[in-house]
Amino acid sequence: MSEQYDVALIGAGPGGYVAAIRAAQLGLKVCVIEKDKPGGVCLNWGCIPSKSLIHQAEVFHSLSEMEEAGLKVDRSTLDYAKVQAKSREATRQLSTGVGGLLRKNKVDLIKAGASLAAKGRISLDNGKEVTARNLIIATGSQAMVVPGFEFDEEQVLSSYGVLAMTRLPKSIVILGAGAIGCEFAYVLNAFGVQVTLVEMAEHILPSEDQEVVEVLEQAFAKSGVDLLTGVRATGLKKTKSAVTVAVEDGSGKKTDLRAEKVLAVFGRTPNTRGIGLDKVGVKVDERGYIPIGDYCETNVKGIFAIGDITSTPALAHVASKEGEIAVEFIAGHNPAVRSVDPDLVPSAIYSEPQVAGFGLREQQAAAKGLKIKKSVFPYRGAGKSIAVGKPEGLVKVITDPASGELLGAHIVGHNATELIHELLLSKRSELLPEDIAEMIHAHPTLSEALMEALRGVDGKPIHM
Repeated sequence: MSEQYDVALIGAGPGGYVAAIRAAQLGLKVCVIEKDKPGGVCLNWGCIPSKSLIHQAEVFHSLSEMEEAGLKVDRSTLDYAKVQAKSREATRQLSTGVGGLLRKNKVDLIKAGASLAAKGRISLDNGKEVTARNLIIATGSQAMVVPGFEFDEEQVLSSYGVLAMTRLPKSIVILGAGAIGCEFAYVLNAFGVQVTLVEMAEHILPSEDQEVVEVLEQAFAKSGVDLLTGVRATGLKKTKSAVTVAVEDGSGKKTDLRAEKVLAVFGRTPNTRGIGLDKVGVKVDERGYIPIGDYCETNVKGIFAIGDITSTPALAHVASKEGEIAVEFIAGHNPAVRSVDPDLVPSAIYSEPQVAGFGLREQQAAAKGLKIKKSVFPYRGAGKSIAVGKPEGLVKVITDPASGELLGAHIVGHNATELIHELLLSKRSELLPEDIAEMIHAHPTLSEALMEALRGVDGKPIHM
């Protein structure tokens, strides 16, 4: 007879392992089932290794600053295989660490493939079965495959293939200028690869505030990245030595782009097929996502879904929070919130300059006919940005002109992904712009740009 758990989770990514640990802390008997390494795609083939590559790209790119100080550097000795190996070591350490955290919290980690057999029952691919009073599905997502642009991971790469790459190509076409596309455009360009970045929308990072995105577009153009926006890829042909991508703009003009490799990052699709959802009656929408209600519960009582398999923002930190909400509900606690509020979810793009934001975008306000008040403060107005040689960027806050409520905030610039949280905390705590504007900020810091932007809401910035 199989062991009975209070909660069984399928998937040990940032949603699954966080939920499992929190459930154990709440006194529940928990297991998490994972067919691969703990940490999921994010830790093993996404967020963590990509950030290691980004850091090393920043260090390599910063050598030009040392050359200005008289240091001579021979960049031709770069061994990208060692760069990639360092990124893999980061994932190994952290995946091992997640396993240790699960053991420390007495969570049973079951290494197997899994599918739902019936309500409260999970079949494992080793022939065994797990039973639990509550099930949480956290199977994540995978790279979207578009017909005609299938991955071979040699010439046509997914995000997995580009992270596994140990040799830099001379040139690459990146299809899709979302977060992943922009981050790899920065990394590869910094290491000397000729990058062409293609985006169907009129701007890169189409879900971010347009005024902020324009700063990154200028930085990319300055660094030599070829930007093609308002253009869609229509076909792809491969030879032994190159790949040719056919693209077409809005006027019907067609162009062929030739490069050594192509990185296709059209988006991601939820891992909801083949896991037995139909056997237990869990509904799935036409795109393959699982609709959820309060506390991330599906239409079947006692079965929950978190992370990329739902239609909430496909971000690791969203999956983690949803996992916490679900298990706190299961444990009989009263979670502070019933679901994740999209307006309180920070976005973070780790290019240089970085982009971060939350809440209302100006173009969204315009599309909805909303009246807003905005304040924009340039990075170069904060002395620290000049001192560290990172003056490109801005802080933008959007407020309600009547109540003064902070509706959104957006930053582009050095360390933007770290700075955004002061503004997010202000929004979550229902503070008004003057509450932060009047707070003493250490000098010199980049956070002074936040203070000045909030002063600007009342037209009183000092350094502008």
